[in-house]
Amino acid sequence: MAKKSKIAANERRKAVVARYAERRAELKEIIRTGTSQERADAARQLARQPRDASATRIRNRDSVDGRPRGHLTRFGLSRVRFREMAHRGELPGITKASW
Repeated sequence: MAKKSKIAANERRKAVVARYAERRAELKEIIRTGTSQERADAARQLARQPRDASATRIRNRDSVDGRPRGHLTRFGLSRVRFREMAHRGELPGITKASW
């Protein structure tokens, strides 16, 4: 189980990313296609935004206990939790391989 403060910080980051997502996309498009002066202005505005407004600051965590490592995106679980739930039969369509 991850620390509650780490899970809360990650949730706070998700909210900040959602709040700034549209404006960040606009600025990045200007940087990609604008004139040199527009690009410089957009880059300055982008740099003034909070650090947590960047989507790369979000950490993928286990949806059950918040474990940050070994995250399986398809299931939203860590490898440890995935294995436990699969063995108990709690994941439909998942079977243990044997050959």
